[in-house]
This record gives sequence, C-alpha cells and structure tokens, in this order.
Amino acid sequence: MSSVDLSHLKGRDNLIITMVCYGNICRSPMAAAVLANKVSKLESPKVFVDSAGTSNWHVGQGPNPPSKRTWEKAGYSFDHIASQFNYSRLVTADLVLVMDKDNHVEVSKYVTSKEEERKIYYLRQFDPSGPDSLEVPDPYSLPDSAFESVLEMVEKATDGLIEQLLI
Repeated sequence: MSSVDLSHLKGRDNLIITMVCYGNICRSPMAAAVLANKVSKLESPKVFVDSAGTSNWHVGQGPNPPSKRTWEKAGYSFDHIASQFNYSRLVTADLVLVMDKDNHVEVSKYVTSKEEERKIYYLRQFDPSGPDSLEVPDPYSLPDSAFESVLEMVEKATDGLIEQLLI
C-alpha cells in the first residue's frame, strides 16, 4: 500500500471528499454512502461527502438498485443522484478518491497544479490491510455478491481514511 500523507488537511474545520467512479451509480455512491454515515457524528472536521462519475451516462439518475440495496442492507442511509465530475469539483474538493486506474486517468486530466494533483488518490490506498490491488472492481450488471465484495473493500478503506484524518 502506498503511503498517504494527509497532514495538509489537519486542523481544518471542514473537509469535502468526492468519490469518483465511471457512471456514478454503483461504486462511488456506495463509497459516499459508507463514508458519509461513518463521519456523520464527527464534530471536527465536519466532513461533506459527495460523488461523481467520469462519464455522463447516468447524470440525473438514482443509484443502481443492487448498489443501494447492498448499502442499505448494511445499515447505511444515503440519497444519491448521479452527476459528472468536472474541474470545479476538483477545485472544491479537499480529496478526490477514485475507484480505479481509468478514473484516476480521467480525473487527472483536469489537474492544473501540484496542489490539485495531491488531492487525488485511489480509495483503496487507505485500506490498512494493504490490498493486493488499488482497484475497486465495477460490479455493474454482476450478482449481488459482487456489490457485497465492493462494500467490504469500501468499508476497510473508509475506516483507514477516517483513521488518517483523525490522527
């Protein structure tokens, strides 16, 4: 697992974290749902979580039903409407957490400075178990078990992220 330095975010009153996948209906809304629920009780920093897709295929749609069903079954409550990632989202966010290499490439196309570049990480870089891959595989059109697998990856990585933000 690559080492991540979030020291530049210490002491902030508010943080904006944007989760990014391809269509913004499966992985990134699930990651946003999990993180938003886990940080909802934090007083400082107050963490605002959203998500976006690198494509515009599903803009305006709700989450993929198996994705929502999986996070709700795990006890997470979250409202979601798909949107597309753009430069202003990069500027506004303190962290942009991507689900896979293709998302990393697409998000990085917006970077115009070192400051913007250091906002972008793979979500799984925060998984303290040191995953064998940084990619969160796309469960779209796969059985519910694939969504449950993604949820497990997301939960581990968001736990690691919260730990790093609070240390």
